[in-house]
Amino acid sequence: MALIKLPGKSYNTDAVNPFVNNVFDNLFNDSFISDRLVTRVPAVNITESPEAFNIEVAAPGLQKSDFKINVDKNIINISVEKQEEKVEEGKTYSKKEFSYSSFSRSFTLPEVVDYSNIDASYENGVLDIKIGKKEEAIVAKRLIEVK
Repeated sequence: MALIKLPGKSYNTDAVNPFVNNVFDNLFNDSFISDRLVTRVPAVNITESPEAFNIEVAAPGLQKSDFKINVDKNIINISVEKQEEKVEEGKTYSKKEFSYSSFSRSFTLPEVVDYSNIDASYENGVLDIKIGKKEEAIVAKRLIEVK
């Protein structure tokens, strides 16, 4: 039910034209449309330690082989493209939908990155990418004596 409020009056649109509201309710509650209105870009956490950067990508329901991680100059690109088709024999379909899961995330890497020290692992629905820093970029901790 939608209410339209005008200065001094309120109108119930269901009472005005219930057919129009039912059409729009059905249209936007259809799973075909509502599934496609939701953004499917996974959440990312990026942290930094003195030795490395860490990128965590929340991507449940995938396998290690689904991920493609590319580094080109100072850009790291994480992508997935997965197609699923459920086939049930002996059924007549009035509506059949394929499932595609894909995303791509890119991040610019700073100059301190050691490109030979990048590792990735996937466990419990989280892709974990560790990007090491160059030796000269790692700040050594030491105690400074006051003289």
